[in-house]
Amino acid sequence: MTTPELAPRRPFGGIVAVWVFAAVVGIAVALFVPSPWHATWMTLALAASVILAFVIQLAYGRVQRFIQRVALSSLGALLVLGVISVAVALSSLIAGSR
Repeated sequence: MTTPELAPRRPFGGIVAVWVFAAVVGIAVALFVPSPWHATWMTLALAASVILAFVIQLAYGRVQRFIQRVALSSLGALLVLGVISVAVALSSLIAGSR
């Protein structure tokens, strides 16, 4: 029999870490990848974020609400990358109209 943890770690830090990772990778893709490849690299950034979410939540070591934590991490990464993608698309439209 295992004893429960007296003060378990809060999972919110791991969730936010995935969001920050997605933001950093999304900005790097926007700055350093040629325009025709943005969609492909944003998809790879999302895949890396989902894998990172699994790794962080597995390292957290708690079974309770595992699916919810991974889903929240992945959904947040999707939203962050979506906002960055929209910003990149709008900036390329504005730059193309000049």
